[in-house]
Amino acid sequence: MGFSRSNSTSRPFLLHASLAAFGTYFCMYAFRRPFTVATFEGLTFAGMDYKIVLIIAQVMGYALSKFLGIKIISELKPNQRLVYLMALIGLAELSLLFFAWVPRPYNIAFMFLNGIPLGMIWGIVFSYLEGRRVTDILGIALCASFIVSSGVVKSVGLFVMRFTGISEFWMPAVTGAFFLLPLLFFGFLLERIPPPSEKDKSSQVERLPMTREDRKNVLGKYFLPIAIIVVFYTLLTAFRDFRDNFARELWDSIGFQDDASVFSTSELVIAVVVLLIIGSIFYIKDNLRALMTYHSLLLLGTIVLGLATLMFQLGILNPFLWMVCTGFGLYICYVPFNCLFFDRFIAAFRIKGNSGFLIYIADAFGYLGSILVLLYKNFGQANLSWLDFFIYGAYAVAFVGIGITLVSWFNLKAKYKSEILNEQLGYGQ
Repeated sequence: MGFSRSNSTSRPFLLHASLAAFGTYFCMYAFRRPFTVATFEGLTFAGMDYKIVLIIAQVMGYALSKFLGIKIISELKPNQRLVYLMALIGLAELSLLFFAWVPRPYNIAFMFLNGIPLGMIWGIVFSYLEGRRVTDILGIALCASFIVSSGVVKSVGLFVMRFTGISEFWMPAVTGAFFLLPLLFFGFLLERIPPPSEKDKSSQVERLPMTREDRKNVLGKYFLPIAIIVVFYTLLTAFRDFRDNFARELWDSIGFQDDASVFSTSELVIAVVVLLIIGSIFYIKDNLRALMTYHSLLLLGTIVLGLATLMFQLGILNPFLWMVCTGFGLYICYVPFNCLFFDRFIAAFRIKGNSGFLIYIADAFGYLGSILVLLYKNFGQANLSWLDFFIYGAYAVAFVGIGITLVSWFNLKAKYKSEILNEQLGYGQ
């Protein structure tokens, strides 16, 4: 099925592009997250719980990938995307096979190697979607994939162990193998998405590969808003990764032991609510107004996160609803930063470049923060339960997030007015 540039906002195009993006990233999670449903109970390395070591190893690979991606993804050309996508997934699955085959603790290295190729996938997939009048809708489909897929692939991984009898070490590779052919199919669907139309480029700014000089110019001009948003996103990523990686321990601690379905059902509820709200921003055509609306959602998310946690501690909110509310508060903040916030930021300020550059700066520091939180939990708060650590994290994200959101809001408003004034006085770019 092909599409011309003229019908790039049509219903068939939206269905095709949304399905391709959702399916590709959904399948990618099968190579990344299933191992976290295993407990590796009784295993340690260097005085640390083996599961924590594996998570840190993978996140370190993921973080390294994000730092590399600041250059690689920002410079990515359209004719390179599919080749990169398939090669990276192949390397990720190969790493999982070696993880299963190589005895511990040497197999830890292969979890690190698994994270490196997977960290590039998001930028490749979003590069097919950005810079369009319908990017908000397409971005919702892409973001839905990582909200839903994390829970689903955990359920698949748990199912694989229970009904095949394979070990916790072979389960990740077997689960990933189930998704190889579907990922190939969705990858070719991505490749058939047409480039942005002339109307897209006029409305949302043409997205171009960036040079080193382009990257320096953007950072120099917008350093403050980018820096504080990266700080907030670092907290969100660390909190989200903790919630995701230790979902089983958290659910067990509030009374849902060995319930495989709870991973999927809770995340599906969150995905539907979050994505309906964020998807409505598509109807806001003015890019600055849309950017400010995203700030309003950040405030909403941080308030819900803090208030729901307080209500849970007071016994007003039952455990299931609390987990759903914290997921909502987290993802209503986290989802926009993964694509839509920066896409509107570039369009509002008419920046020469692409969203991948800003997304990968945020992600690089986000996953670095995730590693530091895991190390702090293991060495600084070893006696603190998973549940208590999660509660304290929720309060931290809520309070810091509210402050940063307000500063960013007023800074970007002032900067936009200043740029408009400069243009009127003849000092435009």
